[in-house]
Amino acid sequence: MDRQEIGRIAHRDHPVAAPLSDASVHRLLERQLRRCPDGRLLDLGCGEAAWPVRALAMHPGLRAVGVDSNPAALEDGRRSAERAGVTSRIVLHHCDVREFTTPEPFDAVLSVGAAYAFDGLLPTLKAARPLLAPGGTLLLGESYWDGQPPDHAREFFGDDLTDLPGVLAAIGAAGWWPIAGHTSTREELDAYEWSWTGSLTDWALDQPPGPDRDQALDAAARHRDQWLHEYRDGFGFVTLLLRPEG
Repeated sequence: MDRQEIGRIAHRDHPVAAPLSDASVHRLLERQLRRCPDGRLLDLGCGEAAWPVRALAMHPGLRAVGVDSNPAALEDGRRSAERAGVTSRIVLHHCDVREFTTPEPFDAVLSVGAAYAFDGLLPTLKAARPLLAPGGTLLLGESYWDGQPPDHAREFFGDDLTDLPGVLAAIGAAGWWPIAGHTSTREELDAYEWSWTGSLTDWALDQPPGPDRDQALDAAARHRDQWLHEYRDGFGFVTLLLRPEG
């Protein structure tokens, strides 16, 4: 199995592919969409389309587009849209998020936990800006470190990992203003990690003996060990509602 397939399985029992509870997801979407309940929403790195499907269920006049490079995740998203009865109002594109363009900008853009697909925070902000209609907002989810990151944290999260003030400073320097936000709680962070490792383990134990089963169990065990011993005490996640200058 490749990394995308492991991630898809690991996220199957969590509300979204980020450390946020159901209530937090609902509250953030309500805040973003209160100005455009009948507008257009774009999710960059949508995965299984959990955010747009939920948004469409909340607002019957909304239309949504999702973009992701994982075809299996998009197929899950199409099934989720069908179950929610919103298929006619969502379009899912299989492509690299860095290559997505549109002739009609969006009232709301989301990119939650997907900065890796753009090679970092600043490229994510740069890519999102031309996709926003005037007065539009970007809902951005980003990791940070509580304090000075140790070397082992950079091995897992990259050289751009910084603390929360550093994230806000970088966003401000790029010409964006935060108008709302949510810092994931310890309960949300732990629930996400237990779900990630538990869902993958549960899936593996249902499989016959073989390489996929062994790989999934190994990935879950290594992830759990890294979480508990390497980054649980310092890792954080913030979801910000942003507006660009101008």
